[in-house]
Amino acid sequence: MFIKNMEMTNMDERKVFINPHNNLLQLEEPIYPLVDTTKPNTFRNLFPYDEIPKIAFNDRIVPHNLPEEIFITDTTFRDGQQSRAPYTTEQIVTMYDYFHRLGGPKGIIRQCEFFLYSKKDRDAVYKCMERGYEFPEVTSWIRANKKDFELVKDIGIKETGILVSCSDYHIFYKMKMTRREVMNHYLSVVRDCLEIGVSPRCHLEDITRSDIHGFVIPFCRELMKLSKEYKIPVKIRACDTMGYGVNFSGAVIPRSVQGIIYGLIAHGEVPSKWLEWHGHNDFYKAVSNSTTAWLYGAAAVNCSLFGIGERTGNTPLEAMVMEYAQLKGTLDGMDTTVITELAEYYEKEIGYHIPSRTPFVGASFNITRAGIHADGLLKNEEIYNIFDTDKILNRPVRVAISNTSGLAGIAHWINGYYKLKDKAAIGKDHPITLKVKEWVDSEYDNGRITVITDAELDSLVIKLQEELNIALV
Repeated sequence: MFIKNMEMTNMDERKVFINPHNNLLQLEEPIYPLVDTTKPNTFRNLFPYDEIPKIAFNDRIVPHNLPEEIFITDTTFRDGQQSRAPYTTEQIVTMYDYFHRLGGPKGIIRQCEFFLYSKKDRDAVYKCMERGYEFPEVTSWIRANKKDFELVKDIGIKETGILVSCSDYHIFYKMKMTRREVMNHYLSVVRDCLEIGVSPRCHLEDITRSDIHGFVIPFCRELMKLSKEYKIPVKIRACDTMGYGVNFSGAVIPRSVQGIIYGLIAHGEVPSKWLEWHGHNDFYKAVSNSTTAWLYGAAAVNCSLFGIGERTGNTPLEAMVMEYAQLKGTLDGMDTTVITELAEYYEKEIGYHIPSRTPFVGASFNITRAGIHADGLLKNEEIYNIFDTDKILNRPVRVAISNTSGLAGIAHWINGYYKLKDKAAIGKDHPITLKVKEWVDSEYDNGRITVITDAELDSLVIKLQEELNIALV
């Protein structure tokens, strides 16, 4: 990791030197040549296909390496859009505006990537670029072919992602090439980008089933040579396309997130600031794997809003906003109330139903139904609320009323719904609370099985204020 411009021909000739970061003697990292095998390495021992994939360990531990600056990139308009009905140009531009506000003045939401294939997408790119925002930067995504490259040239984008599939599943079975042939093909397209001053971002598709030492690292070293030759960044996106990555300490590559990130930095010579993780959620590990990538040296994690993406989805952008705050101890100017605005926009304008129990954005994310929990909330909401959701997300903690809510739940609902605070707040023994409880009990005694709606309770409370001559609001 710490040696630059090494020239070695024999693994036994590696030098011993003092590591300036910990003052310990260290052996030079080996250089891994391309292994141009005639047979694909499909890691059948880890991925038997007719069984659940296996997680193996060798207990090789790599150090934490959190970059000084970490950030988020977005794929809502690319990977997110290819898994759902296409967005309109206006919807894309509106969400891009939201991302600009959410990322704050430091641009923690650093980039958005776009398709270029349809007129609608190209129109959206032009309109977003016209906004003139520094962040998120508008970037594109293309396949590694000359025809797609022409689209990038025509629009004048400064950075583009390039699909460079790196597992033998893709190289041998999909592309029908050898490793040497596919590497030369990829390098030619990257060189075309660099020739006109476009910064390439190489998407190493299916990295968690790839031969890290036999193909990925040698390929990345060649990419870094091109970057030095042209003096233009060549970025690397490590794509956990099938969600096979694991964040367990001591797991073996290619499934180990720590091992992949360490290998790309230490052996592939990829700078942290050019390294990005793109995860999928097939095994429920998208968020934990993305956080792990940050912790072990990747500066960027690639996300989609609400995790909407291919199959089980990508890493949710809103989740990584919260992970960022927990790791850094600050939001660094991000406006998290925009997350709630985006959720409302998706529901009302786009017509997408967010599952109610989705963290941070689902309708039930900070709503409790249990009476004992509601009693705790009534006394102090910190007991059962993860943080001040009213302040951070503009989502006050709420309770839903059912046969288990009790007097505490009803009192909390009334106070929350009508924004009754301090001396105006009512308690479990208030006459209106008692009357509402009687009505709720009668509903369920008569066979009701559904939750009481806000509209029903609002109508009842208005009626009770008139009957009891009590004004709450």
